[in-house]
Amino acid sequence: MLFSSISFLYFFLPILLLIYFISPMKWKNLVLLFFSMLFYFLGEPKYIIVLILSGTLNYMFSKIIAKNIYRRTFLVLAVLYNVIQLLIFKYTDFFISNLNGIFNTNISFLYIVMPIGISFFTFQALGYVIDVYNKKHEPAKNIWEFMTYLCLFPQLIAGPIVRYSDVQKELKERKMNFRLFSEGISRFVIGLSKKVLLANVLGEFAKECIEKTIMAAWLRPIAYTLQIYFDFSGYSDMAIGLGLMFGFRFLENFNYPLIANSITDFWRRWHISLSTWFKDYVYIPLGGNRVKKVKWIRNLFVVWFLTGFWHGASWNFIIWGLYFGILLILEKELLKKWLDKTKVIKYFYTLVIVVISFMIFNSLTVGEIINNFKDMFFISNIPLTGNVTLYYLRSYLVIFIIAFVAATPLFSWLIKKIKKTKAGVLIDAFEPFYYIVLLTLCTAYLIDASFNPFLYFRF
Repeated sequence: MLFSSISFLYFFLPILLLIYFISPMKWKNLVLLFFSMLFYFLGEPKYIIVLILSGTLNYMFSKIIAKNIYRRTFLVLAVLYNVIQLLIFKYTDFFISNLNGIFNTNISFLYIVMPIGISFFTFQALGYVIDVYNKKHEPAKNIWEFMTYLCLFPQLIAGPIVRYSDVQKELKERKMNFRLFSEGISRFVIGLSKKVLLANVLGEFAKECIEKTIMAAWLRPIAYTLQIYFDFSGYSDMAIGLGLMFGFRFLENFNYPLIANSITDFWRRWHISLSTWFKDYVYIPLGGNRVKKVKWIRNLFVVWFLTGFWHGASWNFIIWGLYFGILLILEKELLKKWLDKTKVIKYFYTLVIVVISFMIFNSLTVGEIINNFKDMFFISNIPLTGNVTLYYLRSYLVIFIIAFVAATPLFSWLIKKIKKTKAGVLIDAFEPFYYIVLLTLCTAYLIDASFNPFLYFRF
């Protein structure tokens, strides 16, 4: 079930909110747990056992580790369990395909269907166990509390990756009031609008503008970059908004990454929960940058190989991760001083690098990456533009302009400025109507449209 679906917006969520708010405080976690399991069951009924087993075993590992019973042994068992689970469900056919290619064998594919959100809830559970081992927090009071944390439906299937320490107090006791609830609604509607009114429309452009021209070769990855940004950041906004409705404050997952002035800055702003997870649980334990340069480079390559591989069982994701790893090394060693001296070029440079990266990300094969690269950089024998490309550009130009502006903090900056003036009273008065209009537009689009994918369900 998608957050951006009629069934969720007008059936599942209203029923949950009604039952949640009439339930006494001591039952609220169980209500959330029940509906979170129902939410997952409706989307992936046969694999709910994987989620339950993951939660049960990781809870048991954490309790044993907390009692100092063979702590390291059970940490290793927890890591092995989580990694093997992820490898089996997500990467089995990828390994078979590569074995067949390398050794000219004919091993049959298993066609294992990947449980929705397995990359997210596995990393969340693994981080929880590691934090218990490192004594950063105590284990959950009981399995119901832990399962509520792990299965909490706003972030269950696509993040952000929430640390137990960030919601530990709220799992036990949380404040709920009208201000927090209204803040959650507005944040959810903004996220829904980003997903439905921008990401979906940009996705249609990327899908339809397939003319073989240099302009189209650039416009498609530009559209896809904007699509995946609004798709994923919109989903994160919806998750954060839903969390607020139920009294939880999740950390931000995006901070206007498309205005970054370097690749380093981009990854401080993009998918923050994932990049900090790899930093805390892989990069720093390997030694981070407090080692010899050769080992530091190794550490970066390990992290970025894993970052790419985490996104999917395909070589394009691995290439995408290593691409960023190489660029980060080049930036830190060669380009940083030069970039710091520029005022505009560093933003343009970063944007071009990011657009190329998402061309790689969206390609299905290595051959497709090479062909797209040739088309973008005048190596293929194709025209600069064509009538079809210009037609689609004219048709979607307004959406592109809105998307580029919405990817910056300009709107929020203007609203804050206006609210400090006398006109701020009008902004406050009409704000509820603004969100009602956005929700109405999203509803109309969802009723009418058949194109409503969510890209990160693939990962």
